[in-house]
Amino acid sequence: MKVSVDRELCTGCGLCVDTCPDIFELDGDLARAKVEIVPEAAEDCVQQAAEDCPASAIKVE
Repeated sequence: MKVSVDRELCTGCGLCVDTCPDIFELDGDLARAKVEIVPEAAEDCVQQAAEDCPASAIKVE
């Protein structure tokens, strides 16, 4: 699974960081993924963060 954050859509609310802090971090006012390839153990929290993102800025492949 790959993950990325569309910084054009991100509002910087930090919900993804709260949901999955091993994968996401705030970089200034916007979120970013710390990794491109998600470890299998973190796939559920990444999926949850993507579903909960109010701006639909998290892309999961």
